[in-house]
Amino acid sequence: MEFKSSYLQGIYETVCKRNPNEPEFLQAVKEVLESLEPVVAKRQDLVDAGIIERMVEPERFVQFRVPWVDDAGKVQVNRGFRVQFNSAIGPYKGGLRFHPSVCASVIKFLGFEQTFKNSLTGLPMGGGKGGCDFDPKGKSEGEVMRFCQSFMTELMKHIGPDTDVPAGDMGVGAREIGYMYGQFHRLSNTNSCVLTGKRVGAGGSLARTEATGYGLLYFVEEMLKTLKNDSVKGKTIIVSGSGNVAIYAVEKAHELGGKVVAMYDSNGYVYDKDGIKLDVIKQIKEVERARISEYAKRVPGAEYHEGCKGIWGIKCDIALPCATQNEISAEDAQKLVDNGVLVVAEGANMPSTPEAIEIFQKNGVLFAPAKASNAGGVAVSGLEMCQNSMRYNWSFEEVDAKLKTIMQEIFHNSFNASREFGDEGNLVMGANIAGFLKVAEAMKWHGVAY
Repeated sequence: MEFKSSYLQGIYETVCKRNPNEPEFLQAVKEVLESLEPVVAKRQDLVDAGIIERMVEPERFVQFRVPWVDDAGKVQVNRGFRVQFNSAIGPYKGGLRFHPSVCASVIKFLGFEQTFKNSLTGLPMGGGKGGCDFDPKGKSEGEVMRFCQSFMTELMKHIGPDTDVPAGDMGVGAREIGYMYGQFHRLSNTNSCVLTGKRVGAGGSLARTEATGYGLLYFVEEMLKTLKNDSVKGKTIIVSGSGNVAIYAVEKAHELGGKVVAMYDSNGYVYDKDGIKLDVIKQIKEVERARISEYAKRVPGAEYHEGCKGIWGIKCDIALPCATQNEISAEDAQKLVDNGVLVVAEGANMPSTPEAIEIFQKNGVLFAPAKASNAGGVAVSGLEMCQNSMRYNWSFEEVDAKLKTIMQEIFHNSFNASREFGDEGNLVMGANIAGFLKVAEAMKWHGVAY
């Protein structure tokens, strides 16, 4: 890969040498550095201060073992991680992911992205991320609890309300947060806001569960209104995934007048031409924790298809990838374009490959990158921190209104940055630049301490 700027080329080559065999992290860094070409041309002061060289290197990376005992009495050992990437504008903030795919590369890519995402929210939060290669699926309640307690026993040495405040992510919901917070409370004898995503009534915020999915649709609605004088109303939509983000993206899409016709889990996808019945999905995924194939058994006329890739061949106006990284390939992107897709907005973290993004942009598709469009979750996590500090709770309507405003401002700040730096409407570039500049100015002001 060749950059126009030899300065950025040198930084990228150094990152590659220091982080071999970490493809997700290198992909995330490359995308940001490509966006910063016009910034480097205009801001020699940031070059002289070595801001970018510092920003691609995490402030701290912790790896640790997590031993726990399964129901058969056998000791199991997993590998835990926490990356504290950048704290220039506030304490590290970012989720914990429990999934077999978790490794150093995935955690570093997520932490790097989180730095810019948190910056875009306008809230004083730095970037971090963590997790473990533990898989909660198929585990008993007791096994999940014992694992979470062991994980927190080590993690708590590295976090705190003014240092690092983790949240949930893939595989980490209110149940896991509850077990980890209980262990932290027991060992520390404090009620500090050291985790967000807590249950309402235990320090959690109303609207946190809905935040990422709702925020995604608020971003899409603002993007359509501003750039196309259009709206979600009447649009046919497909949503990948069937977890928290996907479910509440579907809920808000329906509220805005759209029709979601397909969703998937890791086994396959369901298609319902009459529109997905969200109450059925919630029963299957949130209550029963069953496979999405159950939907076709319960809803007449619905179809279930093994495998996930076929979902991108369904004709739609709006595609919302809400599952995992790199789920949309160039081939998938071309299918969407050929079927006339108008909008692709990322609800998951980096779900589109670089080749897929290039196809969307070349074909005039409105493309919303994850660090902008899925920032609703961490935004409301920040609002949860605020409420905890005040010992006060806002109503659902108050939090939802703040979330909507934040997502609208993220769109406009990203769009304005794309216009200012010469590629109007390129929200990948705009989000990267807008997020970067806020962190960069703070780092420059702090001196080499950051």
